[in-house]
Amino acid sequence: MIEEELRQKLIHLAVQARERAYAPYSHYAVGAIVLSDSGKIYDGVNIENAAYPSGICAERVAIFKAVSEGERRFKAIVVATENGGSPCGACRQVMAEFGLDTEVLIVNTEGQTVIETTVAQLLPGAFTPESLQ
Repeated sequence: MIEEELRQKLIHLAVQARERAYAPYSHYAVGAIVLSDSGKIYDGVNIENAAYPSGICAERVAIFKAVSEGERRFKAIVVATENGGSPCGACRQVMAEFGLDTEVLIVNTEGQTVIETTVAQLLPGAFTPESLQ
């Protein structure tokens, strides 16, 4: 579990990131923050597209940014939405790839924690790299 001061910083950053989302179709802005095991912080926003399937969720943007910088393990993921909405299945699967024990905080626009869980609890019976062996 991450310390309270860091937790509040990550929540604040996720709520701030949400303001940069590109969601002209759904109007459902999402911001995400990933804290890597190395201590680095990566942000992401949802980015929609007129060809709807071409958009991407904030959680995956943040994780992919981190992975592109060499990160492979995460301590925490914070997701900020207007109403504390939970990550989609695709995002849960990407989270599972990099650690079922990762802490997940889902917050609303006021920074209030709506859900506090782990990736394993979000995606029971996850298909992981070990599933391929």
